[in-house]
Amino acid sequence: MLGLIPVRDGELPSGALEVVADCAGRVVLAGSGPDATTVAGWATEVWTVELGDFDPARWAAQLATLEVIGNAGVIVLPASPDGRDIAPHLAHRLGRALHANAVAVEAGAASLVRNGGLSLQDVRITGPVVATLQPGVRGIEPAGSLDAPVTVVPTPARPALARGRTEVRAVLAPDVATMDLAETTRIVGGGAGLDHADRFTTLAAVGRAIDASMGATRVITDRGWVGHERQIGTTGVVVDPELYLAFGISGAVQHTAGLGSPEHIVSVNTDPHCPMMQLADVAIVADANATLDHLAALLEVAIASQP
Repeated sequence: MLGLIPVRDGELPSGALEVVADCAGRVVLAGSGPDATTVAGWATEVWTVELGDFDPARWAAQLATLEVIGNAGVIVLPASPDGRDIAPHLAHRLGRALHANAVAVEAGAASLVRNGGLSLQDVRITGPVVATLQPGVRGIEPAGSLDAPVTVVPTPARPALARGRTEVRAVLAPDVATMDLAETTRIVGGGAGLDHADRFTTLAAVGRAIDASMGATRVITDRGWVGHERQIGTTGVVVDPELYLAFGISGAVQHTAGLGSPEHIVSVNTDPHCPMMQLADVAIVADANATLDHLAALLEVAIASQP
């Protein structure tokens, strides 16, 4: 097994270290500014290859020519946005099957998320494949070396790609209102303690004011107040933000298990003993609706009208 981590400007994507751990520390860092020190202590063997500006089709075509890639039976990428872009291109170039949205990958088997997170499909791996691993699916510990051997691979020649392919014309800064929850560093989340769908309009506006994305619990998405792509948890999107503000969230296990390890958690709830309050660095015993409205007023954010 070999981990393949797409790198932009020297930054690792979400889920990168989990891929390194699953692949016993064997990893290729490929992209713009790959730096072996970013996986120090996690990797046992590192290859770095500079590929220039992000272009998933070109990157995949260049990577497919590398011996270290071709010799790997199972190639695993993080299921970050860049990993999900590159994986199908690479699988096509190598003539391999693609196992996407895995929660576990081994040399001979993978468990894949299906039906919008409602079921798992176990598949056997009997030949060379490319797989993507969902970020935040398990706890990991550093098991590599601080001085793992590093091989700097010369940049492969740029191939002549077919006409009509997609081209990257520009990479825009992410919009916190629409960006993938798995990639955002700040999240404001709402649960059953918020009393109306319009509260989530206010919550999203508060999020934009502090450069945070809006998320919700499953009970909220089941009500149709928020789309499923905003659902945080093992049955939704597994996240790992630096800051998580939870309004009216009790902390069901499927929600807290999908939170990763935020550096800071602030929870607002009337129940001081609920699991979310026990996890919080700052636990505020108060009505989440009134607190949200007060915060919106402090940030000079419009409060959505209630019927």
